[in-house]
Amino acid sequence: MNIIKKYFGLDETHTSIKIEFLAGLTTFISMSYILFVNPSVLGASGMDKGAVFTATALASALGTAIMGIVANYPIGEAPALGINAFFAYTVCIGMHVKWQTALASVFVASVLFILITLLKLREKIINSIPADLKFAISSGIGLFIAFLGLQNSGMIVGNKATLVSIGSLENPLVWITIFGLLLTVVLMILNIPGSIFIGMVFAAIFGIVIGQIAVPTKFISFAPSLQPIFGQAIYHIGDINTVQMVVVVLTFLLVTFFDTAGTLIGLAQQAGFIKNNKMPRVGKALAADSTAMMAGSVLGTSPVGAFVESSSGIAVGGRTGLTAVFISIFFLISMLFSPLLSIFTAQVTAPALIIVGVLMAQNTAHIHWDRLEIAVPAFLILLGMPLTYSISDGISLGMITYPICMIAAKKYKEITPMMWVLFFIFIIFLWILNIK
Repeated sequence: MNIIKKYFGLDETHTSIKIEFLAGLTTFISMSYILFVNPSVLGASGMDKGAVFTATALASALGTAIMGIVANYPIGEAPALGINAFFAYTVCIGMHVKWQTALASVFVASVLFILITLLKLREKIINSIPADLKFAISSGIGLFIAFLGLQNSGMIVGNKATLVSIGSLENPLVWITIFGLLLTVVLMILNIPGSIFIGMVFAAIFGIVIGQIAVPTKFISFAPSLQPIFGQAIYHIGDINTVQMVVVVLTFLLVTFFDTAGTLIGLAQQAGFIKNNKMPRVGKALAADSTAMMAGSVLGTSPVGAFVESSSGIAVGGRTGLTAVFISIFFLISMLFSPLLSIFTAQVTAPALIIVGVLMAQNTAHIHWDRLEIAVPAFLILLGMPLTYSISDGISLGMITYPICMIAAKKYKEITPMMWVLFFIFIIFLWILNIK
């Protein structure tokens, strides 16, 4: 135990094995939906859903373990939502690219990712972002995941006339989230340890009681074979021989780069790791998710990256890589006990996302709203993330407008060379995303 405490620095960060365990369990439960969502999304491309389930669990476990042991961050890794939809619906279905070739594209993008990380370009980019924009990124992620939670619960639904509107309270599934949300809020106000996790457990029980969540018929299910998809990324590298495929590789690289960078900044900001506008061990954290992306492509899944749901474990008190190690262990265990995860539905985990969104949005207090040249790009980041349904798109809106606003305020000398580089990169990034 002493070795574990010393290695992860539990005493220095004022945490304990018990707190880290609870944080890891909370984050895992918040992330666990990806085990079922990812096979469903990638399955649309023709991939074997059972194999994708196993690949998702293994890639998540490996990436998270690296993040915890090497970078000592309480951050979980898993195939990212959004980019998996791009993989299946845009690349495979829309561009008529075979899923094997799409996996090869992810592999090549991950190699470029690692090279950029080794050259410390990612680290320099993250440290060059002004503190106000870092706070905006953190808060924007909070709004984004709260929006996800409201959407997953059915409390917010699509509307052709107004884009979104409030859901129907006649839907019993909505009440699972309402029950869990109110219970979690009360527990947190009362300062009950593990409030978010307790809220999810009782929400699941409530769902079972009202007959909206089925009790599993069995408790153990061995993991499906990886054989249909394993190694296909390597075998099909030669397929990347057209301009179209180069664009696909660049898109995977850019989206994953800025999604994971934005997520890491937001989570580090929430946990209080960023000091003097610097993120400690950022190089190791970036190396962890780039390595996870490569391993994930070989296993047979879309890009792996830092998961915003890690914020739920941080809110519980997770502060070291031990939290990530526990998350990794839970992902491995989930391969055997996957039927139990079915009770933690999207409606059950939604309250955690909403509450954490509230906590992360508190960082808006640190933004200099009285300076319009700061307020405009910060606001666009905040609003852009939930409205574009993309962390990277939201960041791009702020990064493009920041230099323009600073020039207008006659403060162009405060714009660092790296911020100018980001200005042009994000313009190219948005252009690439809009190529039809």
